[in-house]
Amino acid sequence: MEKQRNKKTPENVLVTGGGGFLGKAVVKLLVKRGDIVSSFSRREHAGLKEFGVKQIQGDISDKEAVLRACKGMDLVFHIAAKPGVWGNYNNYYSTNVSGTLNVIAGCKIHGVQRLVYTSSPSVVFDGRDMEGADESARYPRHFYSHYSQTKAIAEQSVVKASGRRLNTIILRPHLIWGPGDNHLVPRIIARADKLRIIGNGKNLTDNVYIDNAADAHILAADCLKYNEKLSARIYFITQDEPVPLWDMVNSILGAAGIPPITGSINRKIAWIIGAALECVHKGLNIKKEPRVTRFVAQELATSHWFDISAAKKDLNYVPKVSIKQGLELLEQWLKNSDKTY
Repeated sequence: MEKQRNKKTPENVLVTGGGGFLGKAVVKLLVKRGDIVSSFSRREHAGLKEFGVKQIQGDISDKEAVLRACKGMDLVFHIAAKPGVWGNYNNYYSTNVSGTLNVIAGCKIHGVQRLVYTSSPSVVFDGRDMEGADESARYPRHFYSHYSQTKAIAEQSVVKASGRRLNTIILRPHLIWGPGDNHLVPRIIARADKLRIIGNGKNLTDNVYIDNAADAHILAADCLKYNEKLSARIYFITQDEPVPLWDMVNSILGAAGIPPITGSINRKIAWIIGAALECVHKGLNIKKEPRVTRFVAQELATSHWFDISAAKKDLNYVPKVSIKQGLELLEQWLKNSDKTY
């Protein structure tokens, strides 16, 4: 099998959300190994021009646009999504569910053989500690965010679509971070003066460095090509190194030269405040995300780390960049970046 992979023939690959944080990292690896890559995003991204990829503009909820983008592809990475913890359900559904159904349709109509779908561990988060959970974890009866609910629906659609005409793999990377991050790291930095440790601060969580997350996607696509029995399977992707959540938050702040978070708040009180703020924002139709929501309060106070034995065994996934190395690279990037958060 290794000899076959070493003699790999370039493939036509589509990456939805190719201009995003994870999408760009996946594009970079694909281009590096000689694949013919196209990116599908709502707008053109200057950062992709240096890679020489074809940029296709369109909305993932536009079925015809997605169908055209899938034509002639051998492999699709569906990474585009609407993230976040606050907003209109219909907007989340349009992007995360309808968009995924459009990608599935495009793959089947145009004979795309493989689809790698990027999901999230939040699809199985029920507000309680998840310690060493594996892929057998069930979806919760109640979702605390539109993001996790719509990603769960989309995930199930991808599993259902798997068959003779289309082989799929679903990845659940947890808290992706690193240089170029436009979501988690800037969010932490921007809220540093308002953040408080929720609970006792000892809750362990997983995360994954950007290069490791991207590498997992390439491994998944390649393993699926040579082993169709992996189709419809789901895998957690992490650093395989659970750490106290607030230690990680403070390490990221330290990389940015910002003092650590020391203040704290009781978990139940944070949850009550989140519930109250949600009611106020909904009642007054305030579009801005509340300072804290019930989902955020629970997520920041609980342990959520996962058993990635399946990814190791089936995908040969091993995190190549350690948390320590990643933080050093993040610090260098933040020092050289002209962005302010």
